[in-house]
Amino acid sequence: MPNWENTVGRVRVCGTIEGVSFLLLMGVAMPLKYFADMPTAVKWPGWIHGILFIVYCLTILMALVNGRLSFGKSVLAFVAALLPFGPLLIDRILAKDEAREVSDRGIS
Repeated sequence: MPNWENTVGRVRVCGTIEGVSFLLLMGVAMPLKYFADMPTAVKWPGWIHGILFIVYCLTILMALVNGRLSFGKSVLAFVAALLPFGPLLIDRILAKDEAREVSDRGIS
C-alpha cells in the first residue's frame, strides 16, 4: 500500500488515482459521448482527469528534484500516464523505490 507520507508514495497514490480517472474517461465518458450522443458526458470527467494529470506530473517532478526518483524512472512514470493502465502497471517498479526511500529515511 503506498504511503502518502513519502515522496515516491505520493507519486504512486497520484498515479493510481490518475490512472483510474483516465480509464473512467475512456471507458465510460467517451462511449457515452459517441454512442449515446451525450457530448457533455466528457466535460467534467475530462476536466477532473486533466487536473489529476497535472498533479501527477508535479508529484513526479517533486520526486525527481528531491532525488527520490531517477531521471529515467521519472520519464517512465510520465510516459506511463499517457497510456491506459500505464500508472497502474509501473506501480511495482515505483514500490521498490518507495521501499528504498522508507529504509533510507527511516519512515514507518
